[in-house]
Amino acid sequence: MSRRPRPKIVTLSDAAAARVNEIMAKGDKPYLRVGVVNGGCAGMEYVLDYAAAPETFDELVEDKGVSILVKADAVMFLLGSEIDYETTRLASKFVFRNPNQTDACGCGESVTIVPVKAEH
Repeated sequence: MSRRPRPKIVTLSDAAAARVNEIMAKGDKPYLRVGVVNGGCAGMEYVLDYAAAPETFDELVEDKGVSILVKADAVMFLLGSEIDYETTRLASKFVFRNPNQTDACGCGESVTIVPVKAEH
């Protein structure tokens, strides 16, 4: 019996992949690191950073030419998320489309995320 393919923890929209590749081409760090931290009025904040190498327990996801490291403590909060890149008249920013997100603060800087429940 073969195992079903493991779903990617996070994916990138075409716009996000293009922007990340553009930024990373100018730098010296080959990985995008994604995670969540406690903070903000809604409880959690998404974090993006660039990394030179994986840390212990990071999950590696390859999507659209980008090597994404997901912090181990963020996996259950980010499973199924898409990272997008939006440009409006006033700002350009990365945004998360997360099926586990249940609420967000009014300014959009923090979110409430319920971890994915394990399937039996």
